[in-house]
Amino acid sequence: MSSVDPISRVGDVLDTHPYFEEFLIGKGLVPGEWHERTLGELDVVEEAREFIEGMAAFVGAGAEEEAIRTITIVAGTDKGGNAEGFGEVRVSAGEVVCIVGPTGSGKSRLLADIEWIAQGDTPTGRRVRVNDAEPDLSRRFGSKTNVVAQLSQNMNFVMDLSVYEFVELHAESRLIENRQQIIDKIIAKANELAGEKFSPETPITSLSGGQSRALMIADTAILSKAPIILIDEIENAGIDRKQALKLLLSEDKIVLMATHDPILALMGDKRIVIKNGGIHKIIPTTEEERTILGTLEEMDKTLLAYRTKLRNGERINQ
Repeated sequence: MSSVDPISRVGDVLDTHPYFEEFLIGKGLVPGEWHERTLGELDVVEEAREFIEGMAAFVGAGAEEEAIRTITIVAGTDKGGNAEGFGEVRVSAGEVVCIVGPTGSGKSRLLADIEWIAQGDTPTGRRVRVNDAEPDLSRRFGSKTNVVAQLSQNMNFVMDLSVYEFVELHAESRLIENRQQIIDKIIAKANELAGEKFSPETPITSLSGGQSRALMIADTAILSKAPIILIDEIENAGIDRKQALKLLLSEDKIVLMATHDPILALMGDKRIVIKNGGIHKIIPTTEEERTILGTLEEMDKTLLAYRTKLRNGERINQ
């Protein structure tokens, strides 16, 4: 937090703490008229300091709450009530775990257990530990339950906003201080993931499914404070899925991803195999599989090249 003292310019405080504008308005002041004046001239130094510290505490900026570095899934039962075929599986920040299995096998149920931080109170009876301990109730039911962000298969915007306004609204709700820089970064990263680029002025309701997913992945990776990211079938989004995964990992988050895509499955550190609603196996990715992944990625590049030609109206030839 920047210093708040008598010689602090109002404009500087607004640059680092945009929500300070609400403080000024509450004092009956017009922010634009006071940019070059100091807090000392306004005689609000202590009040301003208390306001900024209070807002920081409200969003957790000054909290000393322990960061989530690991989650551990403790076995429950499958759809038939049979014990799952493992004891527990531990996932650390910066690690990717892929969840694979037939359609309807229970992949989404596992994601839901993690989202809920289940404590034996879901149909599977699974338990989820946080940092090797039973989670505090505030992790599940407190006012700051921003532990998990989930990207589902279907995303439909209904708000009458532009892309810029949507991201700006989210940034404002998070009380982000370097707001403009973050907004620009999110939109730029989203355009790197999307097949067809869009502008900040594009209405979010006119985004394609792939563009919507690209925007939400960039928003989640950069703006969300949630340390755990759950993704349901990112391969159906029509985006650069490999770059999307790299972006999420660059923020040192715990990533669990349900997928049918062999490339994504082998990009993970390990994969959880689901059968009949239960965890059947936990398979670490081997070096041999990494080699096969390279072959699959080359095949995918060829397929992508043909797809691009089709989209551009070109003929397909040898």
